[in-house]
Amino acid sequence: MTTTRAVSIKTLPGSIWPWLVQMGDRRGGLYSYDILDRAFGILSGPSAGRILPEFQGLAAGDVIPLGKGPDWPVRILDAERAMVLEPVSGRVSWCFALYPEGDHTRLVSRVRIRIYTKVVLWILAPLVDACWFVMERRMLKGIRQRAEKPRK
Repeated sequence: MTTTRAVSIKTLPGSIWPWLVQMGDRRGGLYSYDILDRAFGILSGPSAGRILPEFQGLAAGDVIPLGKGPDWPVRILDAERAMVLEPVSGRVSWCFALYPEGDHTRLVSRVRIRIYTKVVLWILAPLVDACWFVMERRMLKGIRQRAEKPRK
């Protein structure tokens, strides 16, 4: 199963990238519905409203920490272009890609889940995707809101 979602952001990749690399618990957050992320134990505090310099050194091989659940290993990091996470090795990957288009950028989020049984694919996948859609859409909009905000 593959999902692809995107938003256009009225800025260049260099203003979006810092928000991506600081994601995680006790870091920048996930920019989604903080109340739900906190209720499920994924985050211990609200998402950041500013760039946090201390979390800008993310590299391939690092992990994006979460509260409950597995941390997200960073498999590929191509500065200001792409970040690929692999929350479940060999089964789930999540790519954030930045595509500049003139004075704005497309932030594309692509999730790939390898499901081996048709029963799970046909019954469980739509339920998981519906929840994922709500949270991921808010995340993309949260990143857009932050990246378009003038820095002080």
